[in-house]
Amino acid sequence: MKELICIVCPRGCHLLVDEEHGYAVSGNSCQRGEEYGKAELTRPTRVVTSTVCVAGAAYPRCPVKTNAPIPKGEMFRVMDEIAKVRLKAPVHIGQVLIQDICGTKADLVATCDLPALG
Repeated sequence: MKELICIVCPRGCHLLVDEEHGYAVSGNSCQRGEEYGKAELTRPTRVVTSTVCVAGAAYPRCPVKTNAPIPKGEMFRVMDEIAKVRLKAPVHIGQVLIQDICGTKADLVATCDLPALG
């Protein structure tokens, strides 16, 4: 039996997931909590957020994120690829920086506008 706190909504239900009985979930207040509990133990995913270097803007770093959850086991490979990114302003919110990062089917996108200086 695994204990989890559901992160699907602000309610934060305390879930119990029974691995020995088909990942039966209890403690959830909605169907999404049940789906989260099963997925978290069978195929956990995360949206990755970070920053990358940017030249020629008012700020030296640009916040970025994956536009879809990626397998949790791929996070370190994805972070290694993110660390290699070097941008030049202007950068636009939603701009795709890396398509299908590490074969995850998620794109790395900018999460703010950074206009060029001058």
